[in-house]
Amino acid sequence: MKATHIEHLGIAVANLEESIKYYEEVLGFKCYSIEEVKDQKVKTAFFKVGQTKIELLESTSPDGPIGKFIEKKGQGIHHIAFAVEGLQGALNEVKEKGVRLIDEAPRPGAEGLNIAFLHPKSTHGVLTELCEDPNN
Repeated sequence: MKATHIEHLGIAVANLEESIKYYEEVLGFKCYSIEEVKDQKVKTAFFKVGQTKIELLESTSPDGPIGKFIEKKGQGIHHIAFAVEGLQGALNEVKEKGVRLIDEAPRPGAEGLNIAFLHPKSTHGVLTELCEDPNN
């Protein structure tokens, strides 16, 4: 698997609007995109910090993955995402190495990326997302 860079850090938040204010007014970042990903029951906001992005994630349903995460663990870092070349091949490779997959195949994610998650029980407690831009 060839990871090219950290694509983004995902942060679970209870209130997207309040969180955006903090990142903009306190840290001085600019939100450049807000998007809802209906099948993941989440609304996202993105900030660019150098070459890396921060993705804020607000659940649109209490039974969505972010809603459940916040209920169990509270707000905070949810996942780290790596950009890879050849996402399906990367999934096959890590599976062959014994990593438990949440997603056996890529699926659509925010910003038009194809994404797949690796289970934190196989990644030393860190929910890991692999991303690929289908236009590159």
